[in-house]
Formats: sequence, C-alpha cells, structure tokens
Amino acid sequence: MQRRELLLAGLAGATLAAPAALRAQAAWPEGKPITMIVPFPPGGVADTVARPVAEALTRELKATIVVQNQAGAGGGLGIAAASHAVPDGYTLLMSLSSISILPEADLLFGKKPTFTLKQFKPIARFTADPTVLVVRAESPWKTLADFVADSKKKPGGYNYGSSGNYGTMHVPMEMLKASAGSPRRTCLSPAPARPF
Repeated sequence: MQRRELLLAGLAGATLAAPAALRAQAAWPEGKPITMIVPFPPGGVADTVARPVAEALTRELKATIVVQNQAGAGGGLGIAAASHAVPDGYTLLMSLSSISILPEADLLFGKKPTFTLKQFKPIARFTADPTVLVVRAESPWKTLADFVADSKKKPGGYNYGSSGNYGTMHVPMEMLKASAGSPRRTCLSPAPARPF
C-alpha cells in the first residue's frame, strides 16, 4: 500500500464482464444519465478527481454524468451501494484503494463483507499518489528513525490524520507501526482531522 490508487470501476454485479446486458440495448448511452458514485464526502480526494473526470466523460460520451456522493464507513456505504446497482452500464464507481481493504477487514472481524471485488471491473486508474509522512518543520524529528524512536517512548502520545478505519491513511500507518515493531497498543493513534 505504497500509494493510493483511484479507480473508476464499472459495475459488475455478479457478471459485468457482461456485454450481454448491454447488447440487448440500442445505442449506449441512450439519453439516460450515468451515475458516478463517489463513496466519500464532497471536497475529498475521490470527489476532486471524480468531478473533472465526469465533465470529460460528459463531453466524450455526450451523456449526462451525475456525481453522487454516498459517504460513510470509510467508503464502505457508497461502494456497497454501487455493488448492488443494476449492471447496465449506467452506474460507475470512483473509489480509493479502500475498495480492496474493506472486504478483508470485514472477514478479519467475522462479518460478512458488504461487497466483494468480484462485483467490480476496473476500467481506468486516474491517480497514483504516494503516501508520504510529514511532520511540522520545527519538530524535533529530522529522520524517520528519530520519529519512530520518540513515538515508542510515548505510547499513545501522537495522533495522525486519517479519513477513517481501513482507509488510505489508516492502513499505511498501521503498516508503518507493524514494521517499526510498535506494540499492539499503538504509539500512533488515528484521529481524523487532527495533526501529530
């Protein structure tokens, strides 16, 4: 999970490698609007990528693309809604890499996943942003080793900003903690919208 990948995934239902569903229709899209579900709030990374993509698709397809934000549960609510949409080519999903993490997290906690990756067919990647760790310029840490050593001395003493559990910031930080040998009782705690 070195980077965030933003995927525009065409709905598969159980079978959207299924041009069969589309073959029966006349020309696609035939004047019907296409909904692009963004499973995060307006103004976030997925949303700020989705809107220009929707504009470009509108011009290219000569169809109306409606961006619909369905935020909640780290993207899980909107992704689940997209997974249940009719696989007719009129619903798209603009998602972050949490699409691949959420079903696994459900399984880890003994819950039935609300969606599976098999329900989606990726059709384009729009960004590949690296996840970076930054601290305030005047902080005492000059290297990652300095930061890790200090955080181990103060369990629970530092917070990091995260969009929510199992998201694109939470998972890399958990990976950092694991590779740094941090105890399960974390030295770094997720705290949405709060800096270190």
